[in-house]
Parts: sequence; structure tokens; C-alpha cells
Amino acid sequence: MLGQGDADASDCMNDILAQVATKTESNKNAGNAILYECVETIMSIEDNGGLRVLAINILGRFLSNRDNNIRYVALNMLMKAMTVDAQAVQRHRATILECVKDSDASIRKRALELLYLLVNENNVKPLTKELIEYLEVSDQEFKGDLTAKICSIVEKFSPEKFWYIDQMLKVLSEAGNFVKDEVWHALIVVISNASDLHGYTVRALYRAFQTSAEQETLVRVAVWCIGEYGDLLVNNVGMLNIEEPVTVTESDAVDVVEVAIKRHTSDLTTKAMALVALLKLSSRFPSCSERIRDIIVQHKGSLVLELQQRSIEFNSIFEKHQNIRSALVERMPVLDEATFSGRRAGSVPGAVSTSSGASLNLPNGVAKPAAAPIADLLDLSSDDAPAPSSSGGDFLQDLLGIDLLPTPAATGASQTPKAAADVLLDLLSIGTPTTGQSNLSTADILSSSQDNKILLANLDGLSSPSLSAQAALPATSAPVLDLLDGFAPSPKKQEVNGTAYPSIVAYESSSLKIAFNFAKSPGNPQTTLIQATFTNLSPNVYTDFLFQAAVPKFLQLHLDPASSNSLPATGNGSITQSLSVTNSQHGKKSLIMRIRIAYKINGKDVLEEGQINNFPREL
Repeated sequence: MLGQGDADASDCMNDILAQVATKTESNKNAGNAILYECVETIMSIEDNGGLRVLAINILGRFLSNRDNNIRYVALNMLMKAMTVDAQAVQRHRATILECVKDSDASIRKRALELLYLLVNENNVKPLTKELIEYLEVSDQEFKGDLTAKICSIVEKFSPEKFWYIDQMLKVLSEAGNFVKDEVWHALIVVISNASDLHGYTVRALYRAFQTSAEQETLVRVAVWCIGEYGDLLVNNVGMLNIEEPVTVTESDAVDVVEVAIKRHTSDLTTKAMALVALLKLSSRFPSCSERIRDIIVQHKGSLVLELQQRSIEFNSIFEKHQNIRSALVERMPVLDEATFSGRRAGSVPGAVSTSSGASLNLPNGVAKPAAAPIADLLDLSSDDAPAPSSSGGDFLQDLLGIDLLPTPAATGASQTPKAAADVLLDLLSIGTPTTGQSNLSTADILSSSQDNKILLANLDGLSSPSLSAQAALPATSAPVLDLLDGFAPSPKKQEVNGTAYPSIVAYESSSLKIAFNFAKSPGNPQTTLIQATFTNLSPNVYTDFLFQAAVPKFLQLHLDPASSNSLPATGNGSITQSLSVTNSQHGKKSLIMRIRIAYKINGKDVLEEGQINNFPREL
């Protein structure tokens, strides 16, 4: 405490700390206690490189102690030391790796966390090799943590695609049942992009399937690859020097998929993927077409609707659409790695499945409910959605970082029963709202004007403005949170004769400028009419242009459709869009808005986000 932030005091302590650190005996607990305090002091006072290395070496000796408590304390201290001198900690990597294999669960877990921090591009290969070897003999309860860390290390530091695929196949073979969905989804994306490794990968998966068919995620990836690249497997295309030749007939390849679909342990996702793979193989292997059809037809009476529907539809392709079957099941286009990685990180609009089933972003995936478009707009993944509460969740307050006063209606309201048709609330994962928050029903949203259908369609990522779901729900009075007020039925156009307000530049980046013009309706000071003008500052034309906005609860927002979805380059034209904002706290709180702009440049998705705080106060 005396040395922290005081360079002179720290300098005076250096000699005595060095003497204590070098002369104290560590064969008794009292000595270890003094050494520990000495290390903590060295780490807390002002920087002295030599002393810090000495302190980290003392912690390295602690790791070799037979006492579990001393080792655990040393691992904790080394975690802190990583931020100060990572290179000195690296010297004790081998000892830390041995701690990962310790019999004590707490030490294993903490050592694994520390080792994860030590991995870099230079040591990733030997460390991954050691961890995968230990994975083979590790306890079942530790396999989950170990598998997650190995997968993360491989994905983060992989030097090339061949090594990445090779290591992931080893993990799938040893602990496939512990691999999370997003991990094997990412593996499929990488495989689809590694065109020169398709043959090697499908052969490696075929071999792995023979010995590790009980690993669910291995079976899924194997089934997908055999469906896509079964012809490469049978014809030994793309053989590498390190491979042993393998003889696989068309019938052998079909056998693998049939085993996957008939295993009693296979879940719905695996069986659904297997049915798609069989349909693809029926085109790639004409000699096995009738056998494949027999396997598919067996599921026409399945009690699982997903499998029954696929079976009936695929059989219809056999019976009535032979002329288009080969085009229908041709090889998947290459999956865009950048887009998929962005979606996992939450930087590109799109649904990311975190369920136990297959993701909609990936081929042959079983359909799951898409991630909520509003949650996506607000950068909230389904995992991060707030827990249901009596107030319906104030996550906009947290998002915008502003102090929202509870409205009387919200604070005094009692919880309403959940309506059967309250689909949007389920989709948003925000629990049951309170009475008095909004008089807008789900049916209102789905039966509103064409403008709102276009907006909902855009938010859902649909290419067409039609909204087929509007007839699917009965009209109910289930209320929706104020978050959705932007989708309310279009208010009647009001005549604008009110006070003029100065225009503002609401948002500006190197590529885009947004200007807001304001007007008020006579006799309605709470409502502000905004004309947004979007200008493209770059030399590229923006296509599929989409503007989205979110406001806190005391505001209600309505967006009209934009004048165009194509924005000309270098300011040679603009897009305009009308908004109206009603401020229930007019005169007390200023307007504030979170925005997201999505567009495409030469087919590539681009996303810009920002927050508008510079509205005129009198609005």
C-alpha cells in the first residue's frame, strides 16, 4: 500500500524485498506465507522488471509444491502477473501444463484458464497437441471445459486451414458430444471454403466415423461432408502425400448415412441432416438411387413431423421432379467465412442459433425460431436477453445508458396473464409486459398498414414486403412493450404548420452522412416530425440500404418506408425517410435514439451503428 503509486517509496523497498525473496526458506508454511506476501508486494508497487521476474519464478516454484492450496494460490497470482509480464510467465508453461492434468478439479480448471491466456501463434501447435492428448484420458466432468478451450484456441490461433481441420476432427473424435453447435457450424464453414481439402476431409471423416460413431457432432459433420463430397470420397480425389489410400464404394458411403439415421441415439438434427445427405447422394450415385429412396420412404410415417415432412417431400422429388433433382441437390455454394464470423460476433445482422439444434445459417439445418429482429437491432443475442420480470425488462435503459424514470402506469401495474398468441413477446424473450405499457396488440402489428409490413419484413431479413404470417395469429389484446411502438399502425398524416427547428447532422462517418430536419404539428408539441436525408460519401453505390432505429420507453417511434433502397455514390443523390417521435416526457427529457444502418457494397454486407444525442433540447 505504501509503494503503490509512489516511485520513490517503491525504490526504497527494492533491496529489502529482493533479500526476503532470496533468503526466505520455503520448506515450511510460515516461509511460504512470507514469500507469498513478498510476491504480492512486488506485483503491487511501482515497476521493477528484475524484481517481477524474481517474483514470478517464486510462483513457478510454488507450482511444484505438493500442497494443493499453495499451487492454487500460485495459479491465481500468475493470472494477475499475465497483465504485467506475460513473457516471464511463459517460462513456466510446462509446469502449468502439468497442473492441467492434476487430480484436483479446482487446480485443473484454474491451470487451464491460465494456459489459455498463454497461447499465442508461436506455441499453439505444441500446446494444442498436449491438450488433445490429455483429452483422451481426462475425466468426463472435465472434458466439457477442456474441449471448449481447445476449440477456442484452435479457432483463434490456427496458422492454416489444414491444421485447423485436422485438430477439430481429433477433438470431434475424442469428445464430439461436448462440442457446442457454433463450433461444428464454424468447422463446416471452414471446410466449405477449403476447396483443395474437400477430398482429404471427407476421407478423414469417413475413417473417424468407423471408430467414433457415438460422437454426435462428428456424425453430423461426417454426414454433411459425405452428402456434399461423396463423389470425391469414392473416387479418391485430391489425395495428399500423408494419406493412406482408402477403398470406398458408393454403397459404403450410403451405409454411413444409413447408420447415422437409424442409430437410436441420433437426435432430430442428425437424422434431418442425414435425410438431406441421402437426397444429395441419390443424384451423385445413380446406382444407389432406389436403395436411397427406400430408406427415405421409411420415414413417411414418422411421429416426428420434421422427418415425416422431409421424407414425403423428398419422395415427391423422386416421383415427380426427376428432371430437376440434379440441379436441386448440386453442391452447396461456398459459405462466406467473414459473414459467418461476423454473425457469431454480433457485428452483422442475422440469426445465430445457440440451441441444441442446427443453425439456420448452415446447410441442412433444422428450422429453429430466428433470433429476434429487435434484439438483433439492439445488439442483444438471445443468450443475453434479460430475465422476465414484472416490469417487462428495462433493457433499453441499460443499452442507452440513460436514467429512465419509471412511468406511473409501469410502476403500479400488475402482471397480465400470458396470451396464447403472444408470439412476438416469446420471440423477444422479454417476459410478460405490464398492463398500461401499450395498447397495441400482436394482431394489430400483424394486420397494420403496408408500410409496417415492409418494415417488419426488412427487420426479419425477408426479401419480399409480403408478410405471410399475418393470417396465422388470432386477434388478441396481448400488449407489446413500447419497444415495438415504432411498428404501430401508421398515424394519419398531419398537416405541418408548426415551428421550424435547426437541422442537425445526426450521424457522420467516412462513408455516410445523415441529416435530420425537424417540424412540429400545430397543437401537438409532444410529437416531432423528422425528415432524414442519407448521403453516400464513398465512391461505391450502396444497395439494399436499410435504416433501423430504437428509442427508450418514454418515446414512441414510427418509421415510414425510405424513398429508395439504393444510395448513389459520392453524394450524387440521396435517400430520404420520414420518422415521427412522440415524447411522453416532453419538456423534461430530450430525444435520444440508437441507430443501425445496413447496406451492401458489391454484394458484401456493411454495418454502421451509432447513437444520436444532439437533438435540439426544445423537442
